[in-house]
Amino acid sequence: MSDMQKLYLLVPLAPLAGAILAGLFGKLIGRTGAHVATILGVAVAFAASVLVFQDVQAGNTFNGTIYTWMNAGGVNFEVGFQIDALTVMMMLVVTFVSLMVHIYTIGYMHDDPGYQRFFSYISLFTFSMLMLVMSNNFLQLFFGWEAVGLVSYLLIGFWYDRPTAIYANLKAFLVNRVGDFGFLLGIGLIVAYTGSLNYQEVFAKAQELSAMDMAVTGWPLLTAICICLFIGAMGKSAQVPLHVWLPDSMEGPTPISALIHAATMVTAGIFMVARMSPLFELSDVALSFVLVIGATTALFMGFLGIVQNDIKRVVAYSTLSQLGYMTVALGVSAYSAAVFHLMTHAFFKALLFLGAGSVIIGMHHDQDMRNMGGLWKYMPITWFTSLLGSLALIGFPFFSGFYSKDSIIEAVHASTIPGAGYALFCVMAGVFVTAFYSFRMYFLVFHGKERFGHNDHAHHDHHGDHDDEEPSADHHHGLAPGQKPHESPWVVTLPLVLLAIPSVLIGFFTIQPMLFGDWFKGVIFVGENHVGIKELAEHFHGSVAMAVHGLQTAPFWLAMGGVAVAWFFYMVKPGIPAAIQRTFSPLHTLLENKYYFDRFNEIFFAGGARLLGKGLWKGGDQALIDGVAINGTAKLVGWVAQISRLFQTGHLYQYAFTMIIGVFVLLTFWFNRA
Repeated sequence: MSDMQKLYLLVPLAPLAGAILAGLFGKLIGRTGAHVATILGVAVAFAASVLVFQDVQAGNTFNGTIYTWMNAGGVNFEVGFQIDALTVMMMLVVTFVSLMVHIYTIGYMHDDPGYQRFFSYISLFTFSMLMLVMSNNFLQLFFGWEAVGLVSYLLIGFWYDRPTAIYANLKAFLVNRVGDFGFLLGIGLIVAYTGSLNYQEVFAKAQELSAMDMAVTGWPLLTAICICLFIGAMGKSAQVPLHVWLPDSMEGPTPISALIHAATMVTAGIFMVARMSPLFELSDVALSFVLVIGATTALFMGFLGIVQNDIKRVVAYSTLSQLGYMTVALGVSAYSAAVFHLMTHAFFKALLFLGAGSVIIGMHHDQDMRNMGGLWKYMPITWFTSLLGSLALIGFPFFSGFYSKDSIIEAVHASTIPGAGYALFCVMAGVFVTAFYSFRMYFLVFHGKERFGHNDHAHHDHHGDHDDEEPSADHHHGLAPGQKPHESPWVVTLPLVLLAIPSVLIGFFTIQPMLFGDWFKGVIFVGENHVGIKELAEHFHGSVAMAVHGLQTAPFWLAMGGVAVAWFFYMVKPGIPAAIQRTFSPLHTLLENKYYFDRFNEIFFAGGARLLGKGLWKGGDQALIDGVAINGTAKLVGWVAQISRLFQTGHLYQYAFTMIIGVFVLLTFWFNRA
């Protein structure tokens, strides 16, 4: 094994070692030992990722097997790494954001009794995500895919004494199983028709697969494979209608929201589709499916962010909407733009989640934005970094989000894939909606009248379906009369500052190589008939020119319109939103109930499962098993016994007569056979 291969192994194994130390020996090494071990493990992984990045920049890539588990039916089951431009970008994002979250957690979870367990979980999650993005085969991809799902289940339900947390993690687990079933079907079809789990071997047969139909249904094979794979991405990356788990996952501690539901786990589906670009490029039907699903998610999940009062849920619906933008980019074959937005979004969305957590700390675990206001005076670092994150989110020129989001919109505008017109409307309308709910949150939290410090701490959200951050029932929530908010400790504010820097700058410096250079050459494949990014490249004249031109475009004015309307509604005329709510009460009710997706699932799927279970219980268990197999057998034996006892009379002549009859029957049967 070469030195570089050892370095590749170090990247995922260092966080795993930290997770084992904190998880198995947490009581022995104490709270300090737990966070030192896990932070050191992730820091080592980040440093190793930087070295690997430099090696890839120098033109060195790797695609090989590290360990062969078994061979069955000619199919190799292996652990292997594919180290290329896409992989190292994901490695850097995952390890850096994870490192920031680990440091932040020291302050956020300071008084939690599950301190060591929490650090073990987030470090284990980092290991799982790294194994996913570094894989060179579908077996390891599926291992990482399921491992991040398992750890997210543990983290969402971290406060397992709260019924809402248990409900949320079960919901996340079950919804992801639906997507993973499709994902597994897609992998199964690949193995069945190619006889391989290795990416490169499968990609080499892509043209053959595109000419084949499925044996039973007659469907185009490659379309079926791509749609099945994307169903897995719909679950993991929370696309309609498999999005319902992500808002409820806010029941977990805030660091989890930043790590799993902003920067890493939910982007696994986006990464997977980008990695599978040689397959998706050969099926326009699959791309149209991806495009329409992403566009619907981008716009309609953004609408839901408008009516939320819980600060974390606003950011959660923002995540759903931005994942929709990434998916739209995949649908128009702008894979590099999708991955670019994945990277920029990871930084500013993690910043916004951690900023929300800092606000929650300052408000004594009050999450309701209606109880905030005027916090900028008391929490200046949180205020300023949250402002930078919000500007990046709405795509303000020169901020990282501007470069990635505008690239997606332009790629959609240039696309000819069926559904592109609908997608363009959704992403353009989504610009206004994103700016409105983002700055609604910003103004309600940091500006205007101070609404905290009252006796009635109505800090639950308007759904009333979850508790606050703190698991202890006797903990004081919200600020008491006369109390003032306070800035968070340095272990909380330092990650905010460090995340704010790439949120502002990274798009400016990386758009040219990632979108229009050779960074993804040989990694992401785009067909000749899909020209979105190519047309974009013809009009790109540098980061500065793009930002200056962005000041004159429709997305900029839509975003500024959203900011202006939010300012007017919540700072100048705060009575307007209530009047609109009364006027459009049915629409507000629809949004409050999240388009009734949850209600439909409860009635149709959960209710159907209950009816099926009751039918199996009544018809299968009670009637068939108990009634026929068990009680019926006993009754049959009793009936036979009752008939048989009629022949047991004790009279010799009756037995002799029976024997004669029996001999007669036997002889008759014998002669008939002869």
